[in-house]
Amino acid sequence: QVQLVESGGGLVEAGDSLRLSCAASGRTFSMYAMGWFRQAPGKGREFVASINWSGGHTSYTDSVKGRFTISRDNAKNTVDLQMNGLKPEDTAVYYCNVQLLEGNYWGQGTQVTVSS
Repeated sequence: QVQLVESGGGLVEAGDSLRLSCAASGRTFSMYAMGWFRQAPGKGREFVASINWSGGHTSYTDSVKGRFTISRDNAKNTVDLQMNGLKPEDTAVYYCNVQLLEGNYWGQGTQVTVSS
């Protein structure tokens, strides 16, 4: 059974940093791209960042470029999101995602709240 578990969220002030981590289990994920999405109150879920199977290619939504960094450790089946220079508009529930051949999987989410 595929399971994604996010951790590392919290309440911080504008300009602070947080590091989110996603622990994946139930499958070998090293051949799949993985990503982070977020959902702010009253808004739809939006793409934040993704990383290919080897970690050699990453992609970011424009609003986080230069502030967020996605990385992965295939030996540990983890994918992290380092978030620097946090802004109040980054406040959201952050979700880990992997698209496998048999389906699209999400974690339960971790709350990030940035106060001004």
